Amino acid sequence: MQFRQKALSKLQSPEELDLPVRFARPQGRLVLAVTVLVMAAAAYWTFTGTVTSKLTAPGILTHTEGRYLLQSPVAGQVTEVLVAEGATVQEGQPLVVVRTGQGDEKVRALAAGRLTALYARTGAVLPTGADVATVERTGGPHDPLVAVLYVPGGSASALRKGARVDLTVTSVARDTYGVLRGRVTEVGRAPQTKAQIGGFLGDDGLAAAFTRQGNPVAVLVALDRSAATASGYAWSSAEGPPYTVESGTPVSGSVHLSSQRPVDWLLP
Repeated sequence: MQFRQKALSKLQSPEELDLPVRFARPQGRLVLAVTVLVMAAAAYWTFTGTVTSKLTAPGILTHTEGRYLLQSPVAGQVTEVLVAEGATVQEGQPLVVVRTGQGDEKVRALAAGRLTALYARTGAVLPTGADVATVERTGGPHDPLVAVLYVPGGSASALRKGARVDLTVTSVARDTYGVLRGRVTEVGRAPQTKAQIGGFLGDDGLAAAFTRQGNPVAVLVALDRSAATASGYAWSSAEGPPYTVESGTPVSGSVHLSSQRPVDWLLP
């Protein structure tokens, strides 16, 4: 009964219009201001911002002409090795001598280049078709390196010439020297088979690794040059590693795809 009397008394009292009205505490006004600023920034970015995605694929540093695997056309015993690994050889130059039932035969280079691997050893007995050497085709010691990435076939359509590429080199400490810079120059028209990749790289093991998830598309990446680094190429760090990078080094490439608007607006 007492509560009801207080309620009736309050209803019958005049409105307290002369008292000041307190809208919000200072803390509340600060939270409101921050919320408004965040919403304004989000709206601005929605209209003007872009999203850049990346596509990552494995690859290798090499020269544009690739390599070839030299195999023995005859069976017999290796009696002499005429060159050493790392040597530059000319087309038709003899690399090893194989003694056969008909006499000594010389196994010759099929094309000019650098001898990157020598499998034949003096005294070894070779069957016909045995691996003798891997030769990298080059026009000279100053030919620039390129990177070849092997991208899944379904993703290659998103790549464009000129796209920026960051290359993580397995032989270089990324935390210390950063990544190698480059740009896409060619995108293959069709997926490559294991045999095609093996023929270009001169290495069936690498070909098997690159085709493990299916036949990929080859993407050629030109490396940015720099006179300020020991390697002669541009890195994300100022100087890069204090040594050169070698052909045949595995890499992982992150290709920057085209920037896209976060929201597509449909106007009537």
